[in-house]
Amino acid sequence: MKKAPRSTSLNALEAEIAVTALRTSGNFQLLRKINLQDDTRLSGRTVPEPRVALCIDTETTGLDHAGDTVIETGIVAFEYDPVTAEITRVVGRYSGFEDPGRPISAEITEITGITDDMVRGHSFDDEQVNRLASQASLVIAHNAGFDRPFVEARFPAFAALPWACTVSQINWQGERIGTRVLEYLLFKFGWFINAHRALDDAEGVLGILLENLPVSKTPVFKALLESCGEETAKIYAVGAPFDAKEILKQRGYRWNDGSQGGGKAWWTSVPVSREAEELAWLSRDVYSGGSTDRVEISRVNARDRFSVRER
Repeated sequence: MKKAPRSTSLNALEAEIAVTALRTSGNFQLLRKINLQDDTRLSGRTVPEPRVALCIDTETTGLDHAGDTVIETGIVAFEYDPVTAEITRVVGRYSGFEDPGRPISAEITEITGITDDMVRGHSFDDEQVNRLASQASLVIAHNAGFDRPFVEARFPAFAALPWACTVSQINWQGERIGTRVLEYLLFKFGWFINAHRALDDAEGVLGILLENLPVSKTPVFKALLESCGEETAKIYAVGAPFDAKEILKQRGYRWNDGSQGGGKAWWTSVPVSREAEELAWLSRDVYSGGSTDRVEISRVNARDRFSVRER
């Protein structure tokens, strides 16, 4: 007699039992695929005055926002409590291709998996994207310094919104995570996605925001909200001695070749509350106790941060 197939729910139960057994053994690292539809980390709670944030990702024809264009956009809209930073539910999604009007390079196809055939004849749904932007109080990207200029150029509605970045505005090093690549961060939290596709990456960003930081135990989204709301000071160590290069790098300074404003110099970004402390460090350790008169400072808020206006 032929046996009836076991139900899907039973198979799912067996899988959970197996997962629990493997994890408690301490000998295995298990990864789950991000599935926001069934994600129990979303509370589903109704809050009095919820806000909406967007996780966004783009795939482009290259790295230059002035000459290259967006060929894929993925957006996940979610509702949250602005008081507690609790993420309650996903309230919208968008995924679309756009034909750049010229061939996609083999290098970009290798990175993204996007081919000319996939984008041919496609255009973004501006109405849907702009509707999501009109609902949002915050836009979040993993490396917003890359995505924001491309998004603003294609969808001007995003230029007036505050942006946040899960690469630079979370203290991953302080949480003992040395690499900020999206896939790696997801692995550390026990998740995976189909990387380098826009909607998958956007969902991956939300997957990270739903976690707690490993050392401080602070919810990732709460830490991001606190840091992205701060006004920051962009400090350019103009005229820093060449032999100070290594200590500047160790402190997190990056070299600016002049394309980001401020002239050719090592630069960093710190909260305005730490501006005086940073200038004191530069005077003592970089300029050998000398004057910091040549240091250039520009202050940036969340509405301009990562935009071409910051440069």
